[in-house]
Amino acid sequence: MTNSNLSGSPVKALKTVLLVAVVCAVLVSLTAVSLRPLYLANLETERMARLATIARLATIVETLGRVADGMRLEDIEARVVKLEDGTYSDDIDPATYDARRAANDPGKSVDIPPQLDLAGIKRRADHAVVYLIRNSNNRVDALILPVRGVGYQSALYGYLALAADVNEILALKFYEHGETPGLGSRIQDPDWEALWPGNHAFDESGKVSIRVGASAGFAGDRIDGITGATRTITGVDRLVQFWLGDFGFGPYLERIRRGEG
Repeated sequence: MTNSNLSGSPVKALKTVLLVAVVCAVLVSLTAVSLRPLYLANLETERMARLATIARLATIVETLGRVADGMRLEDIEARVVKLEDGTYSDDIDPATYDARRAANDPGKSVDIPPQLDLAGIKRRADHAVVYLIRNSNNRVDALILPVRGVGYQSALYGYLALAADVNEILALKFYEHGETPGLGSRIQDPDWEALWPGNHAFDESGKVSIRVGASAGFAGDRIDGITGATRTITGVDRLVQFWLGDFGFGPYLERIRRGEG
């Protein structure tokens, strides 16, 4: 009797293992099936985000004139920059990196000291995606920087394009905001956007000198304000100063000046 029980134990154990394996396989299959719609939805969200980025870049590339002559969107090189020191972070995929989400993650962003927070955004992601336009010699002809800040009644999101000398401004275009229609919203008017090309971001000492809405007597390059949209224009002025400064893209722009980009 005892020998019979002992001889049957391995069989029972095998049956138990097989049963557990079958149950686990079924559960995994059911989980995969149930999560597939979410997986597909995430893929679609990512795809749409990429398309939106391409569309935004297309609108600014159209304004770059000689730099963009004959250039295709697929020729634009996206790189992730570590803002602290201006170096590239090749271990982060620029196609999937979300700076907005990162800015809300304490592990992927930093608090901005109040005295430096000109853009009014409070936190800054550790990294940012920049877009490079290179010539046939693989030298940078232009770069496109993402910028954001606070306007009168909304957050402002846009792109600032600089020439190879990282001083001449080629364009500033906002693609998202909620400013007052007919007033602050005019930051997207072609006539106002046309005021930017040809101005200079820095003075001879390397200090940010471009100002928006400054008085006519201002010594550096200046962009006219918009009547009735003083607070929006102040927001634009401050966000440009912030992102060109040391807590924004300043370290990266210095590396480009030295030919390290």
